[in-house]
Amino acid sequence: MKIVHLLGIAGVDSHEKPAARLWGRRLEWPIMFVALWIPLQWYLEETQAIAPLLARIGDWLVWLAFLTETTLLSALVRNKRAYLRGNWMNLVIIVGGMPLLWQFTPLVGLLRSFRLVLAVMILTRLSKSVRMLLSRHQLGNTLAAAFVTMVMSGVIVSRIDPSIGTVWDGMWWAWTTMATVGYGDVVPHNAAGRLFGALLILFGVVLLSLLTANLAAFFIGSDVAKVERDEKEADRMLKDISARLERIERRLDERQSAKDS
Repeated sequence: MKIVHLLGIAGVDSHEKPAARLWGRRLEWPIMFVALWIPLQWYLEETQAIAPLLARIGDWLVWLAFLTETTLLSALVRNKRAYLRGNWMNLVIIVGGMPLLWQFTPLVGLLRSFRLVLAVMILTRLSKSVRMLLSRHQLGNTLAAAFVTMVMSGVIVSRIDPSIGTVWDGMWWAWTTMATVGYGDVVPHNAAGRLFGALLILFGVVLLSLLTANLAAFFIGSDVAKVERDEKEADRMLKDISARLERIERRLDERQSAKDS
């Protein structure tokens, strides 16, 4: 059994009916937005930046999203028991996450925190599509290298240059430096920081060139793949037409032979 089945986030099986797989793919992005909204709403509630009424509406919308996905896909799949067993986490959220029940239980805080864990698990399940998207032309590796470089450079520069106070300021400086933007709001002042900045600029130019090339290859590759599919379809049609013409010519020859005899 796969780990996604144990976690209850398996989704629709690849051997299920085409309609179930189609709607499973269609619901991926809406559910991803719901998963991203859960930590955002939690942050807004913790900072009291959202009214209680809006928070309650958000809770209901999240609950309805999981209910809709589970109900629709359960109706479409062939093996309903296997789908519900592989996605038992949805059932837990639907039953235990109903906002109407929260006003009768003292575990509201625990349930809200549990939804944060659920959001991470959903994003983990849906990250397969993102990984497939980023794996083309090494785009994902380039973005990962840029992110790691930004974090490490931010930590390093915040330690070697006292004028850059925090690691967050260091990462902001590293990102603007690597992107060759250089806003100038955070800058190194001592010799070590400036030397490190000069090296990061050179690395950033190379990394930005790679990222631009990979992005161009990614978009061009999509068009090339479409052209190749069209060419294969055209070749198939030409072969079909050629085979039909051969059959017609053969029948005409047989009829002509029959008339001559």
